[in-house]
Amino acid sequence: MKITQRLITDISYKIIGCAIEVHKQLGPGLLESVYQTCLVEELKMRGLKVESETVIPILYKGKNLGGQLRLDILVEDLIIVELKAVEEMIPLYQAQLLSYLKLTSQPKGLLFNFNCENIRSQMVSMVTEEFEFLPKE
Repeated sequence: MKITQRLITDISYKIIGCAIEVHKQLGPGLLESVYQTCLVEELKMRGLKVESETVIPILYKGKNLGGQLRLDILVEDLIIVELKAVEEMIPLYQAQLLSYLKLTSQPKGLLFNFNCENIRSQMVSMVTEEFEFLPKE
């Protein structure tokens, strides 16, 4: 499989569709872990490769200091999906996703807040320089 911007965008649309479906089925007000379990299942039902609670090492100046950080979901080894179930999205959550993207060199990340009426309004999409250097098609 050739990794392109289009491939990553197509996978992102599938992930967004899955998040919308989970939110439609469950609504707001549940724990993040419930949404995560259901989103992982929905992604798998759509044929996507999914890893949950992936431990990522903390690399500092080329030295591995151990794995203390956990990604909520990693899809197709390309896209980090971070979930929240909070009253309001704060800049810290976007900073967290950006840090995860930098630490893993993944090209794209999606952040969803399930504690809302309209999940599309509570979604953030981020791309890294790695994405920009990929071929478009």
